[in-house]
Amino acid sequence: MSETRELLLRWRNGDSAALEALLREHLPWIERLVRERLGAQLRQRHDTQDIVQAALIEVLRDGPRFVLSDSEHLRALLSRLVENVLRVHVRHAQAERRDVRREVAAPPGDTLVFLDRRPADMPTPSQAASADEARAWVRLALEMLDPEDRDVVLWREYQGQSFQEVAQRLSVSEDAARMRFNRALPKLAKKLEQLRAGHVTDALRPEGSGPVSE
Repeated sequence: MSETRELLLRWRNGDSAALEALLREHLPWIERLVRERLGAQLRQRHDTQDIVQAALIEVLRDGPRFVLSDSEHLRALLSRLVENVLRVHVRHAQAERRDVRREVAAPPGDTLVFLDRRPADMPTPSQAASADEARAWVRLALEMLDPEDRDVVLWREYQGQSFQEVAQRLSVSEDAARMRFNRALPKLAKKLEQLRAGHVTDALRPEGSGPVSE
C-alpha cells in the first residue's frame, strides 16, 4: 500500500496524525499553486497561507470522501477542491452576507470513493447500488466541473434554489439559467463516467480539453 493511500485511509478513520501528515506534505505545493490564482481582494483580506490551509482542512474534513494512491493525482484533486472552496470565499467577501459553510457543498456522508479501482477495495454489488455510494460519486464528479457549471448544479440540486433564484445569481434570464443547468448535467455525467473508470486526470481537465493518457 502506498504512503498516500495509507494516510488517506487513516485520515478517513479519524487519525488526526494522518491529517497532519497530509497537510505537511501537500500544503506548500497547493499554497504555491493557489497563490498564483488567488484574486487581489482575497489576498488583501487574508494571509495566503492561512486561508489555503483553512480551505485544505475544510476539504479534508468535510469534502467528498475519496481514496487514491498516486500523490500527483491527489495534489491535483486537492487543488481543484481547495480552489472551489476559495471561490466561495471570494463571493462571500464580495457579498458579506452569505453563509459560506452553506454554500460550499452538500454533506459528504461516510462513503469512501476509491479512485484507484482496486478490486479488493471496491464495494460489493449491493453496496455499489446504495444511494449513499451513488451520491458520493456524483458529489465528487461535481467538483470536477468548470466553475460555472458546478455552481448552477450546486445551487439547483443541493441548495434547492429555483431557476428564478439561480438566474438572479447569474445575472441572466430564467430561461438562460434553465438552459445552463440542462447543459451542465451531461457534463456532470461525463465526469462521473471518467472518475468511475479511474481516469482522474481526464476528469480534472477543463471541459473541451482533449484526453490525457493516465
